[in-house]
Amino acid sequence: MSPELLNVLEVIINGLLAGVMYSLVALGFVLIYKASGIFNYAQGVMALFAALTLVGFQTGQIPFAHVINTIFGTHLETWGPGLPTFFAILLTMGVMVLFAYLVERIVLRHMVNQAPIILFMTTIGLAYFMEGFGDLMWGADIKTMDVGLPSGASTWFETMTAGWATEGSNYPGMYVDMLDVAAAGIAILLVIVLTLFSQYTKTGRALRAVADDHQAALTVGISLRTIWVIVWSIAGFVALVAGIMWGAKSGVQFSLSLIALKALPVLILGGFTSIPGAIVGGLIIGVGEKLFEYSIGGMLGGATENWFAYVLALFFLMFRPQGLFGERIIERV
Repeated sequence: MSPELLNVLEVIINGLLAGVMYSLVALGFVLIYKASGIFNYAQGVMALFAALTLVGFQTGQIPFAHVINTIFGTHLETWGPGLPTFFAILLTMGVMVLFAYLVERIVLRHMVNQAPIILFMTTIGLAYFMEGFGDLMWGADIKTMDVGLPSGASTWFETMTAGWATEGSNYPGMYVDMLDVAAAGIAILLVIVLTLFSQYTKTGRALRAVADDHQAALTVGISLRTIWVIVWSIAGFVALVAGIMWGAKSGVQFSLSLIALKALPVLILGGFTSIPGAIVGGLIIGVGEKLFEYSIGGMLGGATENWFAYVLALFFLMFRPQGLFGERIIERV
C-alpha cells in the first residue's frame, strides 16, 4: 500500500476518534432535549464544572479557598493529599446529582409549560452562573487531570501499520492516541446503555412523553419533577465523562466550556432527539473536518477545522433540517 493512501487512512481513523470526543458532549444535549424539548446551553459548562470538581477532590483542594483567604486573611490551600480517583469520581457524580436536584427545585419547577425560548434562555443564565460559581469554588488556573487512562501514541499500532507500506518506502506507521481509543470505547458503551434505557424502560418512555407535552404527561401521572431530576442527573454523568476525556486530553481550563459550540453541528447532522444520531453526527463531523483540512485546507490557508463543521451543518440544514435520525416534523396545514 502506498504511503499516500496510508496517510489518508490515518486521517480517517483520527477523524473518527475525534468525532467520538465531540459525540460525548452531544449526548448530554440529546438527553436534555428528549426530556424537555430545549437545547441545554449549559451542557458544556456542566462538563467543565464536573472536571473542575473531580480535580479538586483528587488534589484535596479546599473549595472557595481563595475567597476564604481573601476575607479572613488565611492561607488555606488543601485539606489533605486528596482522594483516590475512584472515590473522587463517585463523589463528583454525587455533586452532579445534587446539582440536578437544585436545578429542578430552584429553576425548572417554575418553567412548566413555558415557551421553549424561555427554557433556552434559562439554560444560558444557568451556564454563566455555573461558570462563575466554578471559578469561585475551584479557581481559574489551568489544572492537569490524571485518571489512569492510557495516553500517547500506540507503539503496537505504529509497528503494525508500518508493515502495510510498500517495501522501501520508510513509512513510520500510523499515529493513534490511546486516549481517543479509550474515549471511543466508553462512548460506544454509553450509547448502548442509554439507547436501551430510552427505548425499553418505563422511565425512558416517560422521558419522551414529557418532551412531547408537559401538561399531557402530568395528566397521565408522570411526575415532571422526578423526570427532570433523573434526566439532568444522567446528563451530569455524561458531562462528567466528557469532562474527564477532554480534561485529560487538553487540561482542565475554562475554554473547555466552548466544546458545547462544537456539539451544535453534531446535533444538526445526527438529530436533536437521537442518541445514536449523536454518535453518527460526531463521526461525520470528525472525519469530514480532518479530510477537508488534509486535502484542501492548505489551499485555504489552513485552520479549516475551526469552521468546516458549521459550514457542513449549514449545508445539511437546507436538505434535512431534522437531522439524519431526528423525528420528522409533521404538521397539519
